[in-house]
Amino acid sequence: MVTAAATLLSMLVWGIIATAVMVSIMAATQNLGWSRLSMSFLLGSAFTANRRSANVIGTVLYFTGGWLFAFFYYLFFAVLGRASGALGAVVGLIHGALLLTVLLPLMPYMHPRMASEYDGPSGERRLEPPGFLALHYGSRTPLATLIAHILYGAILGFGFRI
Repeated sequence: MVTAAATLLSMLVWGIIATAVMVSIMAATQNLGWSRLSMSFLLGSAFTANRRSANVIGTVLYFTGGWLFAFFYYLFFAVLGRASGALGAVVGLIHGALLLTVLLPLMPYMHPRMASEYDGPSGERRLEPPGFLALHYGSRTPLATLIAHILYGAILGFGFRI
């Protein structure tokens, strides 16, 4: 039987590992020119107009969010009564697909510095909206985002023992 302390430690450790891999993949695809999507910058720029501060704040928020999302993955696996890398990969695919099809297209309506596809940029709202599947940030962005989230889920599914 797995103790509560072991479960919490597992969530913390595997959540950090999975998040580090996901953040690294997303950053690498941006730095390699495969995508212009920077989730760290998008999150951070919602809190500050200073680009450097936005990247730092956003990275902390993105890392913290990924770490907290690991808890929801664990709950999902616990409800099913099992966890595996393959199951985690499927959950990660769904997570990534929801991000690309629902959450990122909604960002212009929630982000104080992001232009909308309908209204265009203004003095305050100058960030380009991601669009459906985040295609405004490059044609490889959906694939890069899905791969990062699939690996995130697979690592959590592999690491968690239910």
